[in-house]
Amino acid sequence: MILWKEFSMSFPQMLLPWRSLSQRVTVGNRAASSVPVGALDFVPSSSSADRGTLEQLQTFVSQASRLFVLTGAGLSTESGIPDYRSERVGLYARTNRRPMQHIEFMRSSKARQRYWARNYVGWPLFSSHMPNSAHYALRDWEEKGKVHWLVTQNVDALHSKAGHQSLTELHGCSHRVVCMGCGQMTARKELQKYFAALNPSWEASAGEVAPDGDVFLEDEQVLQFRVPSCRSCGGILKPAVTFFGDSVDRAVVQFVHDRLAEADAVLVAGSSLQVYSGYRFLLTAHERRLPVAIVNIGPTRADHLAELKVSARCGEVLPILNAS
Repeated sequence: MILWKEFSMSFPQMLLPWRSLSQRVTVGNRAASSVPVGALDFVPSSSSADRGTLEQLQTFVSQASRLFVLTGAGLSTESGIPDYRSERVGLYARTNRRPMQHIEFMRSSKARQRYWARNYVGWPLFSSHMPNSAHYALRDWEEKGKVHWLVTQNVDALHSKAGHQSLTELHGCSHRVVCMGCGQMTARKELQKYFAALNPSWEASAGEVAPDGDVFLEDEQVLQFRVPSCRSCGGILKPAVTFFGDSVDRAVVQFVHDRLAEADAVLVAGSSLQVYSGYRFLLTAHERRLPVAIVNIGPTRADHLAELKVSARCGEVLPILNAS
């Protein structure tokens, strides 16, 4: 049963734990910055979907028995993590910042120094973000057998924190670090301790944390920052994520296609699908004539492939749907 009375509340009235909180970022033994988590100006505005549209979405969910879910940055903005592409409020629109390119990271020691210095400062806040109501709603759907498989384009580990089991992190996860030489995997939190040991007197103030966990620092701030190599082989350490300009592992793509082949419907939550790595699965779903529904603020690349589009915040819509 959909709680229409609950949904009719305006979004600011809904009980969201991050709206009144503040967090203090600590790097090593030092406070790097004070970040008011309640000031989520980068969350796009949205007018609530009408009752008729929500009834259609409820029918879509009810009729699906093996739902394939694809999520994107729009799901994590409600947890306090900004996205890149939202009009007026995304990082592309508000700043000149661009994410690290794979080829630049691999070729330039200075680029790696700059990236890891920023990431080191931003990590305490980035890693502290918690799942929101949309993450938990999808987790509950999985437990009830509604979600067959969930694929996220996010690297923030929020689905894992929410307890998802049938999960593929399409672009990897910032909470893991991989050696590009021997392939050894390390927990990012352990690397933070190594950074601190190598840079006991280094200090920098944190700006806004980006979707991939780094912050903006001036070039002169990072000149003395020391970057460790792999303890096993001396290789380059890199976040276990797909940087821009790199491609998703073919085995991962095939695995996701196999899960999609087992599904009977597709739900996109919080993604504009501008990146082909996620959009390709919508093309496949269309070829297989699978019904598609999209919940996202603003247009997406696959709007023409969907039978239903709901322009609303995921955390406002998904928790009030019945997944039985």
